[in-house]
Amino acid sequence: MMTGTSAASGTPGPLAGVTVLELSSMYAAPTCGRMLRDFGATVIKVEDPVSGDFARQWTPFKDGLSLGFSRLNSGKRSVGIDLRQEAGRDLVRRMAADVDVVLESFRPGRMEEWGLDYATLSAKNPGLVMARVSGFGQTGPYSHRPGFGTVAETSSGYA
Repeated sequence: MMTGTSAASGTPGPLAGVTVLELSSMYAAPTCGRMLRDFGATVIKVEDPVSGDFARQWTPFKDGLSLGFSRLNSGKRSVGIDLRQEAGRDLVRRMAADVDVVLESFRPGRMEEWGLDYATLSAKNPGLVMARVSGFGQTGPYSHRPGFGTVAETSSGYA
């Protein structure tokens, strides 16, 4: 697949020319990144340099690759960066200066702890859009709780 093309037709998609830096794992935010990629955006997925996205371990496997991981991340570029290290966070800050969107799915407050919050990243990239995906939002009484799809579905009664 060519960069900036729609997955369905191979023609330039409406998001051709948009670059997304995806700092996420598992399901919700990678699904969002996949949809952006399907509409033509270039998506750069940041993964742990040792183990990668946990979704790489999902079964079933075909030829040693997780089919679930492949479905969510097909067509994305991938780079291993250790966000637990300052050098890795500095690299992400430099990358964020040259992208249109940062998509993240960490617990609320984690990006701020790492110095990867919107205020910091947009200081060098004023047009930056940041999309934040968490189980219970960034604010509110449950925002501190970890969670993702099935937890939020159980809590809300809506799947």
